[in-house]
Order: sequence, then C-alpha cells, then structure tokens
Amino acid sequence: MSISFDRALGIHEKALGFRTQRAEVLANNIANADTPNYKARDLQFASVLAEQSAQSQRGPVSLNRTNSQHIPAEGVMGGDASLAYRTPMHPSIDQNTVDLQIEQSNYAENSVQFQASFTLLNSKFKGLVSALRGD
Repeated sequence: MSISFDRALGIHEKALGFRTQRAEVLANNIANADTPNYKARDLQFASVLAEQSAQSQRGPVSLNRTNSQHIPAEGVMGGDASLAYRTPMHPSIDQNTVDLQIEQSNYAENSVQFQASFTLLNSKFKGLVSALRGD
C-alpha cells in the first residue's frame, strides 16, 4: 500500500507555499515604500484557497491543438487572480500606496501564520514517520 502525500499532508503543504509567496509580496512592498507610483499588492488566503479548490475539482487545464506542430500546453495556469492591489488608507503626493506600518504588521502576522503552518506540517511528517516505524 502506497502513501499519498496529498492526502496525508492535507492543505498544510499548500498553505506553507502560500505563506512563502505572501512574504515575498509583502517584502517587495516594504522595499518599495519610497518608490514613486508604486502600488502595494497583497495575496488573500481565501481567494487562493477557493482557486486551488476549484482547480482540483475541474482538474488540470488542457488546450486543444488544431495542428500537430503546436506545442502542447498541459496544465496551463491562468493569471494570478489572487494577487490584488491594496487600497490606500491615505493619499500620498507621489502616488505610492504603501503604508509601511500596515505592511510590517501584515508581514509579522504572515510570519506567525507561516510558523503555524510549518509546525502543523512538521507534525504530519512526524506522524507519518511514526506510522512507518510502527510506533
């Protein structure tokens, strides 16, 4: 009997990937806090979860080829609908929408959630190892 990691790990693997991706987006916002016309962006967990759920239900996307010379495009992903612009709280003269305090707060919150996802994933792996050893 084989172990299905998708079933064993559940959503924790994807949540960890999302938290990593969100940390990159938030760090990019913080780095560009003084860049004129920079628009702050963020990822929303609920929209990513809904997108992943819909994708798993309909399966991978495949395109019909009208000519055998066309390159197959199996599993082509559409645009990243979950990456959205943040609405600024206060207008700025240089049109930059980054509020450094909000970005730092979101980054800290994301770090805590990343650690929680990592801890849950780690416990899943410990459970698998324990099951394999027969403990």
